Amino acid sequence: MGHFPALRPLRRLVSLLSRTALWISGAGLVLMTAVVFWQVIGRYVLNSSPSWTEPFALLLMSWFILLGAAVGVRERDHLGFEIGLHFAAPPMRRAMEIATNVLVMGFGAAMAVYGWDLAMGTWSAKMAGIDLPQGVDYLPLVGGGALIALFSLEKLVEDLAGAEEPAVPLHAEHPID
Repeated sequence: MGHFPALRPLRRLVSLLSRTALWISGAGLVLMTAVVFWQVIGRYVLNSSPSWTEPFALLLMSWFILLGAAVGVRERDHLGFEIGLHFAAPPMRRAMEIATNVLVMGFGAAMAVYGWDLAMGTWSAKMAGIDLPQGVDYLPLVGGGALIALFSLEKLVEDLAGAEEPAVPLHAEHPID
């Protein structure tokens, strides 16, 4: 990024969003653990299982999984065909990285758009066990998908600008004798 100062504001914004998503994800995991603990206490100690704990825990889990997945996309920790990158010639590797970013960005955008459609289509129904609209269940798809698309866009811009070397080296530094 040092060669392209125009990309710094995008990098700062996306970095802030990534850190925020990671913190929210971690807080959601801790909160979900507390909710499930309360459900166990309610069921086995108080002999009265709270009805809201399961749907709330599942909602939290959806958020922290999708926000964490988005951060994984930004950090390039998502699934990939690393062996293909390893053996590809540099121009092919660059093309593969760009194609990956475009495909992941499209996937994230589709998640966000169709997640929004699902949320709005089910908003009038109520969730079982908790007094929230059913559409709330699909909002993690919107947030996670939008972040996946944004983080992929950042990587695409970096790759197109040549600001970052492809993640997998072409040759091993110390070949086996």
